[in-house]
Amino acid sequence: QVQFVESGGGLVQSGGSLTLSCAAVGRVHNIDVMGWYRQAPGEQRELVAVGSSSGRSNYADFVKGRFTISRGNAKNTVYLQMNSLKPEDTAVYYCYVDDELANATRRQYWGQGTQVTVSS
Repeated sequence: QVQFVESGGGLVQSGGSLTLSCAAVGRVHNIDVMGWYRQAPGEQRELVAVGSSSGRSNYADFVKGRFTISRGNAKNTVYLQMNSLKPEDTAVYYCYVDDELANATRRQYWGQGTQVTVSS
């Protein structure tokens, strides 16, 4: 079973910053892509940012220029630096893993989530 260690969420004033971190451990084969999704109350889960082990990244339009995703030296770690936070960024943020299995198929996982609350 894959286990996630997510941290960095909390309460921050509008315009402030937070950094999220995630480590995925357990039964993983070859983690290629890691990143973050988020879900606000009553809303669908949406992509925030993802990054591959080769250095590629993809950001949602609403965070471009404000958030930066990075991978740690270990393939199972990912960080999200969030600057200029807005109240609409308030959501539960979920760590995401794309795991390539031995037969070249993929398994996708999401962590338990960490709450980010931005006050106005």
